[in-house]
Amino acid sequence: MDLKILWMYHDLMDLYGDKGNTQVLKIRCEKRGIDATVDTCTIGEKRDIRDYDLFFMGGGADNEQGLIYQDLLARRDNIAEAMKEKTAFLLICGGYQLFGKYYRDQDGNTIDGLGFFDYYTESTDRDHRCIGNIALETTMDGETFKAVGFENHGGQTKNVATPFGKVLAGHGNQFRSGFEGFMNDQVVATYMHGPLLPKNPKIADKIIMRALKRRHGDVSLAPLDDTLENNAREVMLKRLGVL
Repeated sequence: MDLKILWMYHDLMDLYGDKGNTQVLKIRCEKRGIDATVDTCTIGEKRDIRDYDLFFMGGGADNEQGLIYQDLLARRDNIAEAMKEKTAFLLICGGYQLFGKYYRDQDGNTIDGLGFFDYYTESTDRDHRCIGNIALETTMDGETFKAVGFENHGGQTKNVATPFGKVLAGHGNQFRSGFEGFMNDQVVATYMHGPLLPKNPKIADKIIMRALKRRHGDVSLAPLDDTLENNAREVMLKRLGVL
């Protein structure tokens, strides 16, 4: 069994260690005998997204988003085709924002999003920036559990129909909004950096199973010893007062 991962804009969209997400996915697959490959793709580089089981895109500041968004828009049809062919998606911060209708920065400049989902993002003043450790409760594929991460975003994402989770501590999509990210049966989109997956092994495994499903059908994963990962997560949950 094998898993093919595409990391988009690895050289520009890697804020707060988002690379760690690809490392976690690869290692957790290899420990189970699953051959996981991670290919990268940047501005002007040719890749057929339909060839991949998982599309990963990390976060970046306004400058990086401005650099990549025209290239990303040019790939919209290919991304849409990959969605139809059941590619899974993990989108962090800027990647999350650009799959919505638009992103408007503090100067009023608007960047067109891919428009796959109805949410949109508008920057706010510095006093309402969402920054700090965050904890949420999420339900993925029928299992409910707590997750932790780090958020740092001025953008306020609105009109999210199906959030990734309920905020237990921190802000989420908007300043003190109560809900965080976006999720459907193929896409996990979140502001949670840190990176997300090292302290949240359940999320990592859910994403692996979603990605494997495209070519291998429903699979079950052999359990791993996640003592270290869960201890790290629980330390943060206790620090935030939600455990």
